[in-house]
Amino acid sequence: MNTLLIDVPLQIETDRLILRAPHQNGDGKVVNRAIRDSIEELRAWLPFAQKVPSVEQTEVNLRKAHIRFLQRESFRFLIFHKNTSDYIGRVSYESVDWDIPKCEIGYWIHTLFSGQGYMTEAVEKLISIALYHLQFNRLEIRCESTNIKSRSIPEKLGFELEGILKNEDLSADGSTLTDTCIYGITR
Repeated sequence: MNTLLIDVPLQIETDRLILRAPHQNGDGKVVNRAIRDSIEELRAWLPFAQKVPSVEQTEVNLRKAHIRFLQRESFRFLIFHKNTSDYIGRVSYESVDWDIPKCEIGYWIHTLFSGQGYMTEAVEKLISIALYHLQFNRLEIRCESTNIKSRSIPEKLGFELEGILKNEDLSADGSTLTDTCIYGITR
């Protein structure tokens, strides 16, 4: 089957959230504001957050993400609160391998909304869609071993810690070697 024909929803709902593909003009402004507000927390873990991007750079990044979504290469969803329309963060299917099929789930959250269970709710919904709608056989979440907040999500959602790769990656700022946790779940 041609992967372009695979039905991936552009919008997903949970009890409190709307997850949607970044396809609207102006998404860059909203996402950029969240990056600016959260830069100190994001900088520790994410290479893209080493400096604050311009609104234009964020908009271009989101449009490229939308193209990858349409090409069925990766699937980024922007997370909004259902009742307030506040932008909460991002969750995505990355490193998609349709031959297996499998992917990684990635995420980051606006600091103002951290600790309220929103990201766990969003990731839990993506797991369900990946395993039962898209028929993925394997999902992974990878994160730095010292990123306790990020590690708590797969641990809450039934992923198995399959291993910790020692000196496997560089820190977000590229200054030191780090260990990477690999969590997995299968259908």
